[in-house]
Amino acid sequence: MGKRILVVDDEIKLLKAVAVILRGAGYDVITASGATEAIVNISKSVPDLIVSDIRMPGIDGFQFAKSLRQNARTDMIPIVFLTAKDERKDRLQSLRSGVDAYLTKPFDPEELLVVIANILSRIDRMSVELARMVRHVNGDNSANAGDYTEDDFTEAELRVARLVGDGMTNKEIAAELKISVRTVEGHISNILAKKSWSNRVEIARHVFNRPD
Repeated sequence: MGKRILVVDDEIKLLKAVAVILRGAGYDVITASGATEAIVNISKSVPDLIVSDIRMPGIDGFQFAKSLRQNARTDMIPIVFLTAKDERKDRLQSLRSGVDAYLTKPFDPEELLVVIANILSRIDRMSVELARMVRHVNGDNSANAGDYTEDDFTEAELRVARLVGDGMTNKEIAAELKISVRTVEGHISNILAKKSWSNRVEIARHVFNRPD
């Protein structure tokens, strides 16, 4: 399982087309035909990134992005606007809403994939650095951190969680455990979902250096 991306668009044909492109690149894709449906999906599982239209019935893209940025559980989710609106005022309003990238329709599939890959790569690097900072700050006392029992996770998930706590990247964890990067991503997704944690920094904070 790859990174989970939520695609939001009321134009069903385009929604399906974007989903096909992203799945072809190895992403785990969920779709929503509007912001209300997207919010319901997010309440069940927080995606790694959102691709959203702006002009939608009911809650538009600007309102949707603003609501995500005002919620502590969702304020760090990267947002890419994919829209037919191409005026300067729309781009400025998008930036003020807290979006990370702005692409216009008709779009170049390769450009969309590159933008998404760059954003996710940057987020991963930031998360690794934050995890290392948590490790440094917590020191030996961090062994007592966490509100979980080892029965919450599989043995494989625990191994991955401890290496996340050591500040290792997904690629480094894969090499250490002799598994694929995609398998590492799948374990991390499962860990986050089981405890309703938002990112790998929370894994590091709760799990780092926990005794076997």
